[in-house]
This record gives sequence, structure tokens and C-alpha cells, in this order.
Amino acid sequence: MDKLRVEILDSREALGRAAASEAGELLRRLISEKGEATAVFAAAPSQNEFLANLLLQDVDWTRVRALYQDEYVALDPKHPAGFGNFLDKAIFQKAPFMEVHYLRDGAPEEVIRRYGELLDAHSPDVIFLGVGENGHLAFNDPPVADFEDPARMKVVELDEICRRQQVNDKCFERLEDVPTHALTMTLSQIMNIPAALAMVPGTLKAEAIRRALEEEISTACPASILRRHPNAMLFLDLDSASKLTRKEASL
Repeated sequence: MDKLRVEILDSREALGRAAASEAGELLRRLISEKGEATAVFAAAPSQNEFLANLLLQDVDWTRVRALYQDEYVALDPKHPAGFGNFLDKAIFQKAPFMEVHYLRDGAPEEVIRRYGELLDAHSPDVIFLGVGENGHLAFNDPPVADFEDPARMKVVELDEICRRQQVNDKCFERLEDVPTHALTMTLSQIMNIPAALAMVPGTLKAEAIRRALEEEISTACPASILRRHPNAMLFLDLDSASKLTRKEASL
């Protein structure tokens, strides 16, 4: 689809294996060429199969620097739905990373300043993405998405569809428990990262994927911008691809 390579697998597990294999090969190549790699992770249940299979790849994690894309504002730092906590459990504490940089420590403006300095010092090589039910990338929901955003990190207000997704994902019990604001990596920063892999399984993402791939590239569906990325791959399963009007399944 335009510049975006799309692969459709027959199950969530197959999606996770295929994406992890691609990511492992990329990380090995970066380490071979540069001596290290800087990767930006997504935190969501949609990433579970990918992260589990990524840990099985032959990667020298002592040469990988880990960042992540977004974090809730004003959430208890120990809350299990916090994205740093999710990633700790899923991968950060299961591999000997060279460095892990968190978004949960300090006031939002301090975190933005610190992450800005980090991005200056260690420009990311690859970003691992999910796509939201409203088509968001990171927490760039349609009302706040900006393809030409001058910022690299910012505080955003989350729209209701995004907040309801957190309940659908069983990260929170009730809508009123979901924070209303979050820190996020902007779309301009995401698009500036040389390689991007997006893993998007499940029926609840099918309409967002249809819009991202088959409608115009627009902030009405922020994920559509991936079609302009020079080196991006989108991994789907049959459920998330179910509303596409044209597809070939790579089974």
C-alpha cells in the first residue's frame, strides 16, 4: 500500500513470530553495523505475541537501548496499566538491555526535556508500533494528531474511543479509571525513525486498518501516515485484515 509493506498472517501467534523474526534480523544488522541499536517499544496487549517471540530471537540485548512511546499522566507509578510497568513485565526485565529509559519518572515537562536530550544523543533506529481502534499511533489520537508536529514529545488529551480501548483491553475496569491525559511521542518523531514495524492483530482493529490502508492519508486516521514511511512494515492477522477489500493472505 503506497510505500508500506503489509503482511497478513493466519493467526496472532503467526503474526508475532513473523514480526519478531523481522525485528530480530534488523536488530542484529544494526548491532553488526553500528555496535548498538536504539529501539522504541509500544506497550499494549496487541504486542504480547510479538514481544514474547522477540525474546526468543538471537539478539545481543546488552547492545540494545530501549525507549518507549507513551505514558499516562497522573497515574500511580506502580499501577500495572502503566506502560513502563507493562513493558517491564513483558520484556524489559526479561532481557539484559544496555539501557532502559522510562517516561514515568518526574513531571511531564521534565520527562519531555529528558527524553528530548536522549533523542538528541541517541537517535532511534527502529520503532515497534501498534494501531489503536481510532487509528492512533502512540497516543496521537485524531483530534491531536499532527503530521508536521514541531515537537518530538508532548502531553495530549485522550479521546473517548482511545480511553474505551483501554477498558476493552482490560487494562482498566471502568472508563472513569482511565487517565484523561498522556505523554506521547509525536507523529513527526515517529516518522523520522528510519525503520518501523507495526503489529496489529484482532477484530477490534479491523475498521482502523481498513481506513488506514484504503482511505486517504489523513489525521482522521493517524496510522495512514505509515503509507508514506520509507521503511515500514505492517503485520496483520486475518481478523484485523477482515475488512480490507483487497488482500492476499501470506499463510
